[in-house]
Amino acid sequence: MSVVRHLYVHLPFCAHRCGYCDFVTVVGRRSQHEAYVHALLAELALERDVLADRLDTVFLGGGTPTFTAPSELARLFAALPEAEELTVEANPETVTPGVARLLLDGRVTRVSLGAQSFRPHLLAVLERRAQPDDVRRAVYLLRDAGLDNVSLDLLYGIPGQSAADLESDLADALTLEPEHLSCYELEAKPGTRFTHAHGDELERQAEAMEGYFETVVDTLTGSGYRWYETANFCVEPDRADGRDLRARHNLAYWRGCDYLGVGVGAVSTVSGIRSRNLPGISAYMSALSAGDPPRREVEILDEQTRAGERLMLGLRLDEPLSIADVEGSLDSEALARLAAGGLVELTSNGDVDKLRLTRRGRFLGGGVTAELVELASA
Repeated sequence: MSVVRHLYVHLPFCAHRCGYCDFVTVVGRRSQHEAYVHALLAELALERDVLADRLDTVFLGGGTPTFTAPSELARLFAALPEAEELTVEANPETVTPGVARLLLDGRVTRVSLGAQSFRPHLLAVLERRAQPDDVRRAVYLLRDAGLDNVSLDLLYGIPGQSAADLESDLADALTLEPEHLSCYELEAKPGTRFTHAHGDELERQAEAMEGYFETVVDTLTGSGYRWYETANFCVEPDRADGRDLRARHNLAYWRGCDYLGVGVGAVSTVSGIRSRNLPGISAYMSALSAGDPPRREVEILDEQTRAGERLMLGLRLDEPLSIADVEGSLDSEALARLAAGGLVELTSNGDVDKLRLTRRGRFLGGGVTAELVELASA
């Protein structure tokens, strides 16, 4: 069993479930916050031997972690292992002076705010409760509390969003000088209210997304941000007192590192075994209150599958990927052809051969990667 250095903690509670969300969430349930955190800590105790004494990263996701009762959030912070990076997701409307102070006292080093847009008509389409001023207020409160690593999430491809709307969203976000930005194309997830209401419109506007993607990349890189992953950007170290502001927890996923997930619906990948806690919150809490682990789905990952995942995730990054780590999923003829076509860059560092996508290849990233994997497995 490997010693795992990355921990994900799932807090499923939200004030409201947005129509496009397909995460494991529950609305309200304030009476269950205490019992749920108790179950989380019980699962963490059961799995503690899997984790290193000191972790590289801990990530609290949801749901809306900052919607969790402050007393329970404080209890969770006190029980978490020490980590170099502790990230908490937050919806802007939940950030108060007290919550900001709670995050600082809880050793949080990074906050990820779900802004999504600064245009009220688009927020209405997304069913978001936070308004633009809530986002600004949240950033200011986090800064005032002493938190100096704030990330903003933005969406593009929202039904009704124009190119000018996107440009304005990016300008408004940059005015807040976040250390990090995550910019995602809105997806129509099967089974969500959003797909039922807007799926046809999302399909119609699909052709415009390549131009929107280029707008995001050109705007943010032109403003001094590093495009280090397909949808993620961070301030360069020379503008951040030498700090590397990439999201270290997510880097662990993209680099194929092992990680432990605790909480309802949480996923773990440890020593070639992927497990997922089943999504029912009552069953999750009942099992742990009885001293048992939660029910899980388990998948054994063979080496070809793991190599394919390392390839697909690793090529999302701007850093080179070792060919030796993904040989089982690469077709050498396809690689040479894609390199000749200016989509893949091949380099050598001593005896280590590496590859990464070129700028053009990154804009076509999913298609290029899928071709490599498809040809390799054919």
